[in-house]
Amino acid sequence: MRPSHEAEFEAFVRARRGELVSTATALVAGDRHLAEDLVQNSLARLYTAWGRARAGNPPAYARRILVNAAIDHHRRPWVRRERSTEQLPDAAVRVSDSVDEDLLAALRVLPPRMRAAVVLQHVEDLSVEDTADALGCSVGTIKSQTARGLDKLRHLLATTLQGATR
Repeated sequence: MRPSHEAEFEAFVRARRGELVSTATALVAGDRHLAEDLVQNSLARLYTAWGRARAGNPPAYARRILVNAAIDHHRRPWVRRERSTEQLPDAAVRVSDSVDEDLLAALRVLPPRMRAAVVLQHVEDLSVEDTADALGCSVGTIKSQTARGLDKLRHLLATTLQGATR
């Protein structure tokens, strides 16, 4: 890569890495460590394709790589699934009243592509068309996946809230 391209890539990473980590965290339903890994791998892939990416829309290109990486992660049966915790397993686990944690738990229930559609549209505030482009599918698919995902989230969160009031 030419020095000017490297400088552009470095500036892109400095400006957009935090945003990519936030998106990845939502895509993987709150697993911050997995999100960091996915972003790092996505940035490595973006680096190798920077010539093509910089000519178009680099944020969209990076987001597409990231979404594909998140979906692929869940497809691979040989991937060792670790659950990161803030506390050691032998410590008492705190029950949180945080709606964010309830939402992340509900997002974990959604299939990866449905979760990606909901996150990109309602967390990242992308248009239906941009979401379809990021996921490589039709606008109709995004509309139906988002509608189903939101219905499922409403049901899961309502059930969680009902259980909390008892």
